[in-house]
Amino acid sequence: MSLIKQLFTWWDGQTAGTRLWTWRKGELVGEDTQGNHYYRERNGARRWVIYAGPVDASRVPPEWHGWLHYTVDELPTESAHPHKQFEKAHQPNLTGTPAAYRPDGSILASGERPKATGDYEAWSP
Repeated sequence: MSLIKQLFTWWDGQTAGTRLWTWRKGELVGEDTQGNHYYRERNGARRWVIYAGPVDASRVPPEWHGWLHYTVDELPTESAHPHKQFEKAHQPNLTGTPAAYRPDGSILASGERPKATGDYEAWSP
């Protein structure tokens, strides 16, 4: 089932072509806290990620994003940059999930919707 899934889907992990490319030319350089694996071509020309689960670019933490896009050349696993106390842990985009942000007044937010303040006038032609 795994091979058939890799032949026909790209949104849930790697495809057969990516697996072959990674096997032939890839060098594993690290893994993040979400289980995503990061590779580079042995000659250093390309960099890519193989997601652990659904393919979603927002699941790449900032330090790995910088490395993938050639902003920094130093691998996050070899970096001497400590995390600051005020930095929060990376969180993927939660839009469309039950954990999505729903501000006050949203139809999807729980509780009572606030009453109108009286400064609204309906348009009448």
